[in-house]
Parts: sequence; structure tokens; C-alpha cells
Amino acid sequence: MGEQLEADRHWSLLMAAAQDGDRAAYERLLREIVPFIRAVVSRQHRARDRVEEVTQEVLLTIHRVRHTYDPARPFRHWLASIARRRSIDALRRRLRTEAHEIADDTAYETFADPAANRVVEASAARDGLGEAIAGLTPPQREAIELLKLRELSLAEASGLSGKSIAALKVNVHRAIKSLRQRLTGAEE
Repeated sequence: MGEQLEADRHWSLLMAAAQDGDRAAYERLLREIVPFIRAVVSRQHRARDRVEEVTQEVLLTIHRVRHTYDPARPFRHWLASIARRRSIDALRRRLRTEAHEIADDTAYETFADPAANRVVEASAARDGLGEAIAGLTPPQREAIELLKLRELSLAEASGLSGKSIAALKVNVHRAIKSLRQRLTGAEE
């Protein structure tokens, strides 16, 4: 406990010097508080990249609000409070984002160059792609036709088929997986 009080006093003195314009004290303070910030943030975030991201946000916040620190008050409490708030903000942001986004790395398996698609389609037609597509379930066949062959957007395909965007994504993913298995004989 005595070590924490000493660190708190030391950081408080560095912050007071930084508020008076001592750049070296400010740089030293920022270097010294990073491990403490990471410890506070890692209580709510497990992913290393997220901990680093929130730590950077805390450092930016400290820079913006450093004038609000009162050297007569404990520095660690002030710092921990900022770190917890930024950490909670990051969690809320993540929850809002995840509520509206679906991540599926394999949902859009295609070539970037449209000309490459035509070459592959022509080649695949010779190699039995038509038969493989005919062997798909009707929802999968419809999803492949709308999204991959006719190259409609998800919104356009959804409006045309009456199926939800999520259902189309699932069907096209399953169709691609099935086609890959049929054409290459590979098991996944």
C-alpha cells in the first residue's frame, strides 16, 4: 500500500509539473502510467488489441483533460476513473456495432476483377458447374443465381426473392461450400 501511495504522489508531482508546461515530466508520466492503464482496462477487455486500443483512447483523453486534474487530490483515482469510463465506452461501442453487423469471412467468396469471374464461369461451365448448381437445394440455387451469377446486391436480391439478407447470406455460403465439395471432392 505504501508503494502505491508513493507512486501516486510521484505521478501527482509529474502531472502538476506537466500542467505547468514541463514537457519532460509529462512524457515521463505518460510512459509510467501505461502499465497501470493496461491493468485497469484489461479487467473489462481480454483481447490484447482491444486493450491497446482503449489504452490509447485513455492516453488521448488524459491529454485533452489534463487541465482538470487537481494536484491536491489522488492521481491514481483520477486516472483509474478515466480508464474505466473509456473502457466502458469501448464496450458500449462494440455492443452497438455487433448488434447491427454480421461478420462472415466466407460469405463473399469471389474474385475482385469482374473479368476474372467471366473466365472462371466459362471454365467452370465446361467442368460441370451447371450440373453442380442444379444439384443444390432450391434456396441455395436461388441465392447463387441472384448474388453470384446475376451479381445483384444483397438488398436487391432480398427484394426480388422475398428472403431476408441474413437468409441469403447463409444460403450462398452453404451453396459455395457444397459446390466446392462437389467440384473438387474436398471435405471441409
